[in-house]
Amino acid sequence: MNTEQRHHWNAQHKILSGIISLPDEHAKAVTLSLELHSALYASEGRSAEQTTLEDSLWDRLLESTLRSYPVRTPGSRNSIVWHLWHSARIEDITMNLLGADREQVLHSEHYAERLQTPFIHSGNGMSEQDIAALSAEIDLGALAAYRCAVAGRTRCILSALQPGQFTARATPTQFRRVREEQAVLETEQWLFDYWSGKTFAGHVLMPVTRHNFVHLTKAMRVKQKLQR
Repeated sequence: MNTEQRHHWNAQHKILSGIISLPDEHAKAVTLSLELHSALYASEGRSAEQTTLEDSLWDRLLESTLRSYPVRTPGSRNSIVWHLWHSARIEDITMNLLGADREQVLHSEHYAERLQTPFIHSGNGMSEQDIAALSAEIDLGALAAYRCAVAGRTRCILSALQPGQFTARATPTQFRRVREEQAVLETEQWLFDYWSGKTFAGHVLMPVTRHNFVHLTKAMRVKQKLQR
């Protein structure tokens, strides 16, 4: 994804923000959500008209660069591995537990074991020691596959949405599942408060699209710094 494509992505995201909660624009909002989402995730296994943001990140990316931590770049010290894992975890939690009220990809497809890391929460509030451990030990092949699986599930959920569902909100029972499954650390109450104020549309605009865009951009900065 080059600079021109990034500008186009941001312009389209602004359009989506204006129409996503309008019932008469439901079909257009779903289509645009899918297009914006697809432009971020790796295109492996499906056709893509242009290089996605994640495609650009993985291109000639060294394992040492992926796992390096800490890396001081604007707005972050985290490793590329952490950015990729964290953004996928947030999407998995919000789309499946809070959105579709179904099992997380992390568990339904056994990625909690396949990733070879003990961390099953969102990644918010992690200590430096834990980030260093995750960066060093996570299985990279499983991480790439997990992101692909999360993205595929999200596309299925978005494609099945009916008019009016963008304005739905998660129930107390759904939030209780987040706690019971330890998907968010107990110290991160602010995240529960933030999500409780969001409709399904809000989750699509942030975790599914903008949040991924931001973390992939931060990961690209790490790559550019370490692989000049």
